[in-house]
Amino acid sequence: MTRVAFVSCVKTKSTTPELAEHLYISPWFRMAREWARRNAERWFILSAEYGLIEPGTLVKPYERTLNRMSTADRLAWTKRVIGQIDERRLEGTWAHVLAGESYRRFLMEALEVRFDWVTVPMEGLMMGQQLSWLKNDLGA
Repeated sequence: MTRVAFVSCVKTKSTTPELAEHLYISPWFRMAREWARRNAERWFILSAEYGLIEPGTLVKPYERTLNRMSTADRLAWTKRVIGQIDERRLEGTWAHVLAGESYRRFLMEALEVRFDWVTVPMEGLMMGQQLSWLKNDLGA
């Protein structure tokens, strides 16, 4: 595998079970999903509830977020996600991470071991800037 993208979940969700790629309904997620589809051969969602999920997985809505978890809970979540990455044998040339600090903080080192290059395309941008970056990059 050459390019893999990881997109974090968002708070705004459908109220009914959906395929993971359609559960999250915010404008940011929709654009990040499209960016991942265009720039990676496979993409996954970093879910506070489910860990690493494939876009076509049927999931129920939830209210969990890493932003309110303790450091110990975020470390446990990261360990779970790394296990899921290893189960899928995800490795290669590029890993693109479209996720906030809470979701990527403890994950980056593990990705750097499995991929030649790890990018965080919107690192340091505030939400409005991320939306603008995504719109520009997608030509929307």
